[in-house]
Amino acid sequence: MRGSVTAPRRTAGHKAVRRTAGALGSAALLLPLLGAAPSEAQSTTNPLRSAFALAAAQYQVPRSVLLGVSYLQSRWDTHAGAPSVTGGYGPMHLTDARAALAGAPAHHSDGLEDARGDGARPPLHPETKIPETEIPEDSALPARLRTLARAADLTGLSAERLRTDPASNVAGGAALLAAAQKDLGEPLSEDPAAWYGAVARFSGADDSATAAAYADDVYDVLRTGEERTTDTGRRIALAAQPDLVPDTEQLARTGLRTLDPRGTECPRTVACEWIPAPYEEFGDGDYGNHDLGDRPTSQSIDYIVVHDTEGTWDTVLDLVRDPTYVSWNYSLRSTDGHIAQHVKAKDVAWHAGNWYVNAKSIGLEHEGFLAEPDAWYTEAMYRSSARLVTYLARKYDIPLDRQHILGHDNVPGPTTPIIADMHTDPGPYWDWRHYFELLGRPFEPSAGTHGGLVTIRPDYAENKPEYTGCVTQGTPCAPHGSSEVRLYSDHDENSPLIKDVGLGTAPTPGVNDVSSRVSTGQQYAVADRHGDWTAIWYLGQKAWFKNPKKNPTAVNARGRVVTPRAGLENVPVYGRAYPEAAAYPPGVPAQAVSPLPYRLPAGQRYVVGDRLPGEYLYAVTFSPDSHKVVIGEDSYYEIQFGHRVAFVRAADVRVVPSAG
Repeated sequence: MRGSVTAPRRTAGHKAVRRTAGALGSAALLLPLLGAAPSEAQSTTNPLRSAFALAAAQYQVPRSVLLGVSYLQSRWDTHAGAPSVTGGYGPMHLTDARAALAGAPAHHSDGLEDARGDGARPPLHPETKIPETEIPEDSALPARLRTLARAADLTGLSAERLRTDPASNVAGGAALLAAAQKDLGEPLSEDPAAWYGAVARFSGADDSATAAAYADDVYDVLRTGEERTTDTGRRIALAAQPDLVPDTEQLARTGLRTLDPRGTECPRTVACEWIPAPYEEFGDGDYGNHDLGDRPTSQSIDYIVVHDTEGTWDTVLDLVRDPTYVSWNYSLRSTDGHIAQHVKAKDVAWHAGNWYVNAKSIGLEHEGFLAEPDAWYTEAMYRSSARLVTYLARKYDIPLDRQHILGHDNVPGPTTPIIADMHTDPGPYWDWRHYFELLGRPFEPSAGTHGGLVTIRPDYAENKPEYTGCVTQGTPCAPHGSSEVRLYSDHDENSPLIKDVGLGTAPTPGVNDVSSRVSTGQQYAVADRHGDWTAIWYLGQKAWFKNPKKNPTAVNARGRVVTPRAGLENVPVYGRAYPEAAAYPPGVPAQAVSPLPYRLPAGQRYVVGDRLPGEYLYAVTFSPDSHKVVIGEDSYYEIQFGHRVAFVRAADVRVVPSAG
């Protein structure tokens, strides 16, 4: 299966509350506990809300602190007992990574992908095959990946109950917070401001900077308030406390190591350390695992590519430190949002599988511990990632939209033979809508029904397309919220799925099959409408998706589109924007301007991104002395052509408004 470049195995809104919570849960606080297990004393109207009130009272933790920590871990979702990507369970994300790994299928990369994506240089593969992952002993796992066992000791509840019963899970989280407060020598105060150190310790981070960044996020939630409907369909609210000032001096008593941020290119609002990827020569003149560059002076940085790792944090770091493997710029840890930088932004990492995109992008790998694509990421990592992307976008003038903030699954195959080998992470379960809300660029309507475009925007929690192959090929995946919407050849769910001719296979509902799917935030030109259905232009075809008025999966928009210039029946589509042959100087082999097996027909329109010069980075030797950036006379437009972006020659098309 096609996962991230690092995959040793693979299978596939923020709303501030500005009102007082009033008596929310106050009645539950008066209920006698009488030693009952948490789930035995639940309110039938909102069991989870009552669970927070009961656990807060039993363990003498301020209810707002308990809710704030849980929001940063899970956004109060229960996930029906399924583990997160780092083996965390329930609303409090109590980690039991060993149990989670034992229940996960063992999918592995076949090692055939070329993450560098440049035909001018042989593909680089690891010298040794990545071994099958063995289930580690608990003692071999860091403390942050085994907090559930500690919660079991503190509460007397079984590990199974803490994994599967949300109320018990909340009690376990409260017990951990209370224990951390006592370990710091602090009283079990009713004042939320007095719990900063305990919250920092709850993160599981082993350094003070990461723990502080985590605690700061929790207290930001407490100050602004939150309100949302969870995955169980129940509303949870946390009243805003705008004047709350935590006792940050407690951090000095946590005993955590001091992080050295030197060498990193990160915003001050995240915890970041420098763990360099090696630039080394080995073998018969071969080298890895990235190229030295001088960006943005030599080339602009136009894209940020979001990946997931499908590997443990330590495994991922081992891989990026292997000169015979590939590289990416940053890794992000799921449990606490910690960031490690490996490649400077000026240099070119090998991560996207398309050399043109690599030369123009920064790659972010988000930690995934398990092989299940419906495993969930923590809010801590989403927020840390969003802060990093916002910083990079501002620094390198990268627009915050889905034609510049790409998933690895949106990167096009550079040539026809490579299309089927392109990766599909972070996949349909990455919450793009929430991610862009954190980026401060929510996907909002920008036109009426005559705007000519739609922005894909399903309700993540309610949108549950049927996928197969999460565990066993052809077997249905468990129902799960998704960022993606399925496309049909007609306005009927019984009609055939849209086919991607570049893949050469029939479309399927497989979790890694992106041939007939659009993703949240992507924009397409409207081709037709019929009742609750909308048609868009997609891969040269009219593609239909269900878009009911009462629960729309897209909102109307307007913008610019390209269409073939007058007199052309269709125009070629490319996976890279390379210069014409005449632009290459002596000593630099001309790279083929190879069209993909797609055509953009007359009468169809596609959303346009940047106008780009034909550009190629020649870097095939260890010494950067021979590296050259070749820029041609031909220019291109980036377009949203299918699930992946693509390029068309500017001379072949005309740019027109989407409306009219």
